[in-house]
Amino acid sequence: MAGNLEDYFRKTFEDKLLIKIPEQEDDHLSPATRLLEKRREMSEVEVALNCQKEEFEMKMEALRQRREELEKKELQLKQSMEKFDKFLKENDSKRLRAIKKATDEKEMTKVKVKEIERLNVDILQIVNERNRLQSKMEKHVIFSKFLEKTVESAEEFQEIREIITRYDTLCATHDYLMKKEAKSQDGTEQEKAKLKKFIEEKNNEVLSYNNTLAELVTQLDKVQSEAVKWESRWMHIKNTAAKKTLLLGRIKMATHNLYQLINKSKKQEFEVQVEETVDQLNVIQQFILDLSNITADIRKADTIGASIVVSTPV
Repeated sequence: MAGNLEDYFRKTFEDKLLIKIPEQEDDHLSPATRLLEKRREMSEVEVALNCQKEEFEMKMEALRQRREELEKKELQLKQSMEKFDKFLKENDSKRLRAIKKATDEKEMTKVKVKEIERLNVDILQIVNERNRLQSKMEKHVIFSKFLEKTVESAEEFQEIREIITRYDTLCATHDYLMKKEAKSQDGTEQEKAKLKKFIEEKNNEVLSYNNTLAELVTQLDKVQSEAVKWESRWMHIKNTAAKKTLLLGRIKMATHNLYQLINKSKKQEFEVQVEETVDQLNVIQQFILDLSNITADIRKADTIGASIVVSTPV
């Protein structure tokens, strides 16, 4: 059984590292030399075991910190539940929503408790795994020696861990490249479909824009026609306004001149300002009325005088 296991691991390491394990050639050595060789091997095994112990202690420390964090979270959850119960007593209007929140927190607490239990189980499994690995390491010391000789003979590697890390890296890189190739093919098909859809959408948009442009051109022609018509009307209004303004100026000038003639004929100045055209017209109207009355009185007096002359005997 031991011989078969040794052959199996020898074949496995030869296949993975492509390096033949040298055959044991210490049959001709003396007992003292063999004892020293065994002590050296035990020292190397002890170093490897210490490395495994350090890794295990680091894992145990991480698990301990994880447990402490979970305990802190559990304590925080308990404190939160106590505050929440006090909040329920002080504010009944939010009772339904608070009950739901408390239920969620209780469920979360149960989940955390289950997680703690699971971590405890994991710790137990890790301890068992450590014992198993330690036992396995004691059986497979020969492979540790093989890796050490590989490191000594290969200039590329300085430690055994570098060989293992290189192998894991190559495996991970191979898987990553395979997944990336498959993803790239899927992405290419998706991009082609997106491009086709994009081209169709843009063609539809261009067609819609062309239709809109034709409508806008038609509207522009109508607006330009209306603009020409309204410009013609505006020019007519401006010309009419200019004529009216000229006529108004002439009327004001005639009124002012007539007003000045009345002032000269009466030989007096009115208190009406020149700019007050309406008041000037009122003065002119009053003057015409007075003049009409005077003319009527003179005509009446002439008529009476003529009647008297005719009726007097010669």
